[in-house]
Formats: sequence, structure tokens, C-alpha cells
Amino acid sequence: MPKTPQGGTGEQPGQPDGNEKHSRSDDSAGARARDAISGRAVVERKKKYLVAPRSSPAGAGFMAPLALAALGPLARSMATAAMEPAPSLSSVQQALQGLGDIDIVDTVGAPSGATSSGIGLASLGGAGNGAVAEGVLVARMTDRKAGELLQRGQGRLLVERDQHLQLLDPMLQRPDLVSSLTPYSGPTAEVAITVLGKDGAPLAEAEVSLFGGVLPSTGTSGPDGTVRLLLYGDDPHMISGLYVKPRADYWSFYQRDPEISLAEPNVVMLRALADWPALQNLPRQSTLGWGARAMRLDLVPPQYGGMGIKIAVIDSGAATAHGNLKHIRAGFDVINKATDRTTWNTDTLGHGSHCAGVIAAGDPTWGIRGFAPDAEIHVCKLFPGGQISQLIDALEYCIENQIDVVNLSLGGGAPSEALERQIVRAKGAGVACIAASGNSSGPVQYPAASPHVLAVAAIGKIDEFPYDSYHTETVGSDIDAQGYFTARFSCFGPQIDVCAPGVGIVSSVPPNNFAAWDGTSMAAPHVTGLAALVLAHRADFQMLRARSAERVERLFQIMRLSARPLTLSDPSRIGYGMPDALVALGLSPAAGQQVGNWQIPTPSYGMIPGMLPGAMIDGGQHSQAYAAQQAAGTAGFPFGMPMGGMRPSGW
Repeated sequence: MPKTPQGGTGEQPGQPDGNEKHSRSDDSAGARARDAISGRAVVERKKKYLVAPRSSPAGAGFMAPLALAALGPLARSMATAAMEPAPSLSSVQQALQGLGDIDIVDTVGAPSGATSSGIGLASLGGAGNGAVAEGVLVARMTDRKAGELLQRGQGRLLVERDQHLQLLDPMLQRPDLVSSLTPYSGPTAEVAITVLGKDGAPLAEAEVSLFGGVLPSTGTSGPDGTVRLLLYGDDPHMISGLYVKPRADYWSFYQRDPEISLAEPNVVMLRALADWPALQNLPRQSTLGWGARAMRLDLVPPQYGGMGIKIAVIDSGAATAHGNLKHIRAGFDVINKATDRTTWNTDTLGHGSHCAGVIAAGDPTWGIRGFAPDAEIHVCKLFPGGQISQLIDALEYCIENQIDVVNLSLGGGAPSEALERQIVRAKGAGVACIAASGNSSGPVQYPAASPHVLAVAAIGKIDEFPYDSYHTETVGSDIDAQGYFTARFSCFGPQIDVCAPGVGIVSSVPPNNFAAWDGTSMAAPHVTGLAALVLAHRADFQMLRARSAERVERLFQIMRLSARPLTLSDPSRIGYGMPDALVALGLSPAAGQQVGNWQIPTPSYGMIPGMLPGAMIDGGQHSQAYAAQQAAGTAGFPFGMPMGGMRPSGW
């Protein structure tokens, strides 16, 4: 018997054993079976990523040759690599094309070398963690390929997922968890809800939701105003809430623990917006919303309209067929730029139209009056479907068109280095970004969390909406003596700069209607509109015309220091408080004093003398308190606190 190799089975070397034969047979059979099936194997989908060169670490280029020689071989090679200039965008693009399986779909941000508005790297003052002005590549690749690219870049490439952005919309917050799957069997019942409006007319397209029971149930009312909802379980006492959200022109309705009948339709009568005392005759004559009145816009001289200032609303578009928005004539459809850039004036969501109305509703005889009706409004359409890359593109439009103030009622899941670099570029070009803090009742969302934007939280006021509307569900526990409260949905944290009205805000929605919505999305436009008035009419900016980061920071400083604390909450929820239009514009006088031909009544509150230079009318003389602050180098800061004292140094 021939001797076999140690550990062998008696078969010749290289000859498969029985198990290997069986395995190969299975493989062949599997291959034949796969060949017989038509279709495509499931693999990882390519996602959009942002890729851009990073500059050398700070100070790396100043390392002396002698110090470099003293390093070990590995450290010396790393330091030498760090001293090399950042790769160009074109070289990065060539490298990506050479790797294969990466599809470059767009380039966003600045053109090579400088922006088209003539603002180059030098104007940024080195801010922004090595921001370059060459732009950002948008490429499709798998997560695995992105990880490989990041590793190859060795810290010299920015590689990040192109996140989807969300409108900070005023939609009802759904329950966080569903307790079970839809039952396969068991008792069910149909609940009929009929929604009626003024004079008992049926209201179609109203969203109706029942909460409680096994599962929530939602539907939309038909032409007869009725919606039939399926209730799992036959006990209507399990229902904990009934919510009705009309499309427009009516207040919402909310009833806790409603008495629901299964035998006959349950009728909900909605209140018309125009029946509310503060909105009488809407829209037949121009009306100021409660938020504008709270910020004392009603006491600002009527000639203060924001003339000469450009405002960008980066949102879902704006319906220029609306009577309050027909003066808007400029825009850019970012999401459809490859096919038609001009469709920015179609707003299928209504969100951008609502924000634009708060900022600049323009008809002096009809509808809602905005803060800055004479400003030049630019609309950048980013929704539905907007991503970080498209927001970078929209901000590039703002830089190129020398926009003064940008309203950002949107947010993302996580901070973005690529977007932060563009925000810094925009700030260096004199573009002031004002952002909603978010509606998740949690930490401030990005980009509001960036130290280079003004973050706005939302507050409400008792008696500015019906007791049976859903707005009552937003009331926090910190109501002050004037009825102001922090909205329960509003995000909070040390990044909050100011707060503004964001509950029961009435503004324009398509096609030519009005709606009362909640959200920090509604609060931010109040501040954006006032910021435009400050840039147009405050004396500081008649001299400070040069577009720069300093101009933006001065604007932010004025907005913060013109604010007064409201609610019983702490600064993490309201920041410096709600900006006051008269103080921000430098019009807040002593009791009964006349400004030009405009008589200002005695304010019921005021600021500490000297807190805001130029805000108080005192014959041009600053107070002794301000003089002391000026000598100490802290002039213009409340209680001597330096700028950024309420903000972290980074995001």
C-alpha cells in the first residue's frame, strides 16, 4: 500500500476529496440556477458624496528645515506631506476619475481661484478651518468606496455624505413609537368626521387624525367635508385626541379625549382666521400679525420698508401668483437647475411662501403686511428633496448676487464641514445667514448650530390663538406675566441667539390663501425681516457699507442686544430674548419723544442705558456706563460680556 502524506486521505496530491467534489457540484448547480433567473443582483446603492481638497494644517508650512531634520523618518515624511500645498480641485477630480466606479455629477461652490463676485481667499481672513474657494465636487459612490477615498486622502480630502435636508415644518408631531403591527383580525369600527367651515360649508382637503387606541388613524376630508377613519378596536373611549388641520384660511382644531360617536358623523366646526379679533377683515385690508406687533413693528415709521436690501429665502419656492408675493421677481430653482432654473415660483409645499410672506408681504392694502415689503426678494427653491450640495449651490447664488440676508428655515441631521466652509465664505462676502433652531424639542440643529449664523428659537403668546386650536399643545410651562411662553417644540441650547414669535403665525400660502402655522421656521423670518430693516435704515450701516464678515457680525450684535428677555425660561431657550424693532433701528426714545414726523408712544419696557450704542436717542451722547465699557474694551456688550459669550467656539 503506497505511503500517503501525513494527514492525508490516501488520494493523490491536488485531487479534490469527496467534500470538495460535492461543493463544486453545488456551485455549478447554483450558477446554472442563477443564470436561469432574470434580474439584477442586489448590491449597495451609490449615494451622493461631497469631495473637496483640504488646506494644510495651520502652521505646518512654517516648520523650519532644521526642526524638520531633527524628526524621525516617519514623522519627517508626515510633516513633509503636511507642508505640501493643498491639492487643486481639478487634480482631485482627475484622481476620482482614475479610481473607477465613481461618478462625478456636479461641482458646487466657488469657481476656481475666487468667487465670481470677486471675493477671494484673502477676504476670508483665514477663517473656516482652511476653507478654500475652489468649490466642492459632488460624486456618486458606495459607502465602501467613500471610506477608501477618505483613507487614501490621509486627512487632505474632505469626504462626507451629501445629507438630505429637512424643512423645519409645522406639521403635527406623530407618536415616536408604534406599539404593535396592524392587527390581522379583531374588532374594528369606522369613525366619520365631518369638517365644516364658515356658515356650515363643508371643508375639503382638511387633514384629520385620531390618536389613541391600537394605532393612530389619519385621512383627508372629501368634497362633502367628511372623512371616514378606521379604528382598530370598537371602543371609542380609547381615542385620546382628535386633530383637524385645514389647508388654509381656518384655525386648526384639537380636542383631548373627544366624545366620539360610532353611530353618526362627528361634526367639527372650524373657526375662520378672519373671525379672530386681531385679524378682522383679513384679507380685505392689510393686517399685522401678532408676532410683528410683539416686536413693535407697528410703531416703526411706515417709510421704513427695507429699500435697497436683498433678501434670499432658501426654501420650497414662493407662489408669486399670491397677492402678497406678486412683487417677487428673482429666483433660482436649485433642484431643477439642469432642466429649468425658472420654476422657483412654484411652491407645492407652501412653506417657502409662508416664510416669504412674514418677511416681505408687499400689498399695503390687502392680506398680511411683512417686515420689509420694499426689499428685493430672491427665492432659492430647495425643496422637496434638497441636499447639502444644493444648499451650497444656493449660497453661491447669494454670494454672486450680493444678497444681504438669507433666511434658512431648514436643517440637517449632522454638521457638515463642506457647508460650514460655504457659510464662512458667504459671511466673508457680507451675507448674513439667519437660521431656525429646529422643532424636535432637542439640541439646536445644524446649520443653526453653526457659530457663523444667527440661531432663532420660537416663542408663543397666550390669547393669540383659539383655545380649541392645536396651538394650545405648544404652550410651555414658563408663561410670564405678559403671556409669553417658550414653544414646546423649539430646539434649545447654548447656540440660541434670539427668540421670535413662532406659534399661530398667519401668513401667505398658495394659491392665494392664508394659514396659521407653528415652528421655528415661522420664527426665523421675523428676525430676517427685521435684520433687513436694520441694514437699510440704521445709521451704522449707512457708514458700514463694505460687504464683510465684520458687517455681518455687527448686524448679529445689534439683533442680540436689541432683544429683551421673555418667558420665565433661561437663555438656552430664548438666547438674549426677542428683538425689539424700535431698539434695533435706533428709534427707541425717551417717553413721548418725536422721531421726525412720527410720534412714538411711551414704551412699557426699555433697555439698560448704554447697553446698545446708538440705540437710545440721547442727543448723540452715550451714557457713562457705555463710556466705562468703551474704556474697558467691552463696549456694546451687555454687562461687559464679550461677543460669543452665549455661543460655543465651534460646532
